[in-house]
Amino acid sequence: MKQTLTQSMAWLHTWGGLVFGWLLFAIFLTGTLAVFDKELDLWMRPEVPAQKVEQSQALQRALEYLQAKHPQAERWNISLPSERSPTLGVSAGNQRRGGGELLNPQTGEPLAVRETAGGGFFFRFHFTLNMPRTLGIWLVGLAAMAMLVALVSGIVIHKKIFKEFFTFRPGKGQRSWLDGHNASAVLLLPFHLMITYTGLVIFLLIYMPAAVDALYGDREAFGRALRGAPVEQQAGRGGEQGARHERAERPRAAPAPLAALGPLLAEAEQQMGPLAGLSIDHPGRSDARIEVRPILGNRIELTKGRSMLFDGVNGAVLRAPAESRPSQLTQRVMAGLHFAQFGGYPMRWLYFLCGLVSSAMIASGLVLFCVKRRRKYASEAPAARRVSHLIEALNLAAVAGLSLACIGLLWANRLLPVELAQRAAWEVNAFFAVWLLSLLHALWRPTLRGWGEQLGLSALLCMALPLLSLLTLPEPWAQPLHQALELTSLALGMALAGLAWRVYRRQEAAPPLPRRGAVMQEAL
Repeated sequence: MKQTLTQSMAWLHTWGGLVFGWLLFAIFLTGTLAVFDKELDLWMRPEVPAQKVEQSQALQRALEYLQAKHPQAERWNISLPSERSPTLGVSAGNQRRGGGELLNPQTGEPLAVRETAGGGFFFRFHFTLNMPRTLGIWLVGLAAMAMLVALVSGIVIHKKIFKEFFTFRPGKGQRSWLDGHNASAVLLLPFHLMITYTGLVIFLLIYMPAAVDALYGDREAFGRALRGAPVEQQAGRGGEQGARHERAERPRAAPAPLAALGPLLAEAEQQMGPLAGLSIDHPGRSDARIEVRPILGNRIELTKGRSMLFDGVNGAVLRAPAESRPSQLTQRVMAGLHFAQFGGYPMRWLYFLCGLVSSAMIASGLVLFCVKRRRKYASEAPAARRVSHLIEALNLAAVAGLSLACIGLLWANRLLPVELAQRAAWEVNAFFAVWLLSLLHALWRPTLRGWGEQLGLSALLCMALPLLSLLTLPEPWAQPLHQALELTSLALGMALAGLAWRVYRRQEAAPPLPRRGAVMQEAL
């Protein structure tokens, strides 16, 4: 019998949602946590002082340090403190991030800060799944396309979409899961469509590179064109390698004093908004150049890649921040919508709450799949029962297990010895070890018991996070951002405890299935 369009869409929505749902939940949950990546960075580096310092004062401390420690360096890089990240970072050489020093912005002394994966781990996992960058981006892009298909097919399936927004019947088993899934999907449908589509647009040139390859030949030439580099540099020999060769051929420029940076920063801030940092090429020489970069969070258009370039001796503007062309502006606005760097903390909290609801929508869909089929598979052949138990175990590990692994990463940050070599890698190892243990636990325990135990443990770890800081830090709540993060953890722990209690009550009331046990027990 030929299926109708609605039936075909229902099949696609159900099985496509299951196959990609585990991956999508991980992407959405870590993306939700990455909304506060800078705040997590600060919490995971409790040695950073809590005081706030003017950028001009911090800049002077950075210059003094670089002049004393790296007077012959070809480039100085300075990361200035901001509202979200009160750290002062410096490095010498071509690498802007990593490999540098964190300084006390008041004294200019290096800070002894623990090595940590930081909140950046959640950000990187969100779009690479902790895989090699290109492979991870392609997998996440495939999952994003599947998410768009699931959203469109869900709209086709649910013809009474407005009614389902106001429908929720608690305590009705399968019907309650369906109502919760539908309500969370309809409530944030514009957000789901926006965040998924813009996530694809961010990596448009990776997914569809033909135009750049045909017009520019390589990504470096394309990047120089976007930055507004001079024509001779765009057509220079061999890209960056040729530029380095040309610099090596030129004689060393004569010594010259560095221009006063205060007026330059004031002019850059007037044109671009709050500043993130600057780079100084050839400091102390007549060919010095100063590039000032804006912070990402001052407008909806993502400002990454925009900067101002000054002559390092007389302070003249060599390159003003170029206005984005229409196509470029469109892409940057799309990226800005996804990254939520605009609007300050109100917008950040809105994205965080929307991300939690989106994660709950995916999780409820995964659970609904099993709830609808549990009785059916329980009365079928052993092979079908093993498949059913495996799907339920994967659901448990993908949802509750990943939540447990995320809070486990924060606990590892406090419990691992500060002097441990490769400490950041050990934090990441702890994350994946907890996740793997959650899968083994899910395969071993009956489904409802497994959900109750993993949700309960996650709730306990979240609610005990402030106590952990109290026991491991001399000044546990010196930073206001630390207090906000741990209060949020406490609130999330209470919500997880409520879910664990409901699962426990459900377990007590549920009649035993004809066949229970784990996949490994079935196989023996």
